[in-house]
Amino acid sequence: MWNEGATLVRFTLVGIGNTLVDFGVFFLLTSMGVSYVLAQICSYSAGVINSYIWNRTWTFRVQEKASVSQFFQFLILNLLSLGTTVVLLQLLHSAGISLVISKGMATMAGMAINFSGSRFWVFSSERERGRG
Repeated sequence: MWNEGATLVRFTLVGIGNTLVDFGVFFLLTSMGVSYVLAQICSYSAGVINSYIWNRTWTFRVQEKASVSQFFQFLILNLLSLGTTVVLLQLLHSAGISLVISKGMATMAGMAINFSGSRFWVFSSERERGRG
């Protein structure tokens, strides 16, 4: 259990770093005159790439060689998490819950999906998936 707790702490720290990368790239690009839509696409992409690298090497300490399929799994997971948070945010806020509380609840749900999917699907070893 302690190992899972430490992994969750590392995952959370990486998430904070991803947010800083996302916001930093976004505001840098918009300050240079880039449209906010293009800036958002670029900054979100930078955050996802940062997340993949740090979660793979530090959070889950994967020893196997990186693969295109693993990165594709990571992208699918992040799209699922993003979709879930958008739907939850909209549902909760339209039900009369404040935007701040709705955002917090949606973010926690997205974090749970991302952590579970990363731990047990994207970054699990062959042995953990029952293949080795």
